[in-house]
Amino acid sequence: MSSPVTVSITRHLDTDRSAEMTAWVRAGTALAGEFPGFLGAGWVQSGPDSREWHMLYRFADADALATWESSPQRAWWLGAAQDLGVVEARVERRTGIEGWFDEPTSRDVEERAPGVRPAPPRWKQATVIWLAFFPLSLLTTVALGAFVPDLHVALRVLTSTLLMTPVMTYLALPFMTARLAWWLHR
Repeated sequence: MSSPVTVSITRHLDTDRSAEMTAWVRAGTALAGEFPGFLGAGWVQSGPDSREWHMLYRFADADALATWESSPQRAWWLGAAQDLGVVEARVERRTGIEGWFDEPTSRDVEERAPGVRPAPPRWKQATVIWLAFFPLSLLTTVALGAFVPDLHVALRVLTSTLLMTPVMTYLALPFMTARLAWWLHR
């Protein structure tokens, strides 16, 4: 099963070019919006006099994202940033619900594709995380107790968290988020 992918990019630009940066980002969002699987984009400037811009875009799955990222339209758009002096500082990709529910809290300009839903309430987010965490934690605890019953409690917790973290991040949370999307966004 394929999960939506969110890409977070931090870029730096001279503060006197904010209007040009806004136009450039809008152009990129419009271009990306023409691609199948595009779910939305947004950007936040860290502050009114900040050089730092945080940009997000989301696609339905890794294949849709790869199509956008390898497209000549995106290459042209990125090339246009060279004249602005835009410097890409950091790129991060995420799937599932690990942090992408939060709305920006600083001064921001945001565009959403039609049909993109706002973040669900925190209590629903917590419930989905618990529904994934409890059975996985129980299974891990029982398995470690059966296979290594004399393992010191600190080592047992260390082993448990080392096993559970990637399973939660890459399997359980994306799976639960997809299955409960109807409830999360109701």
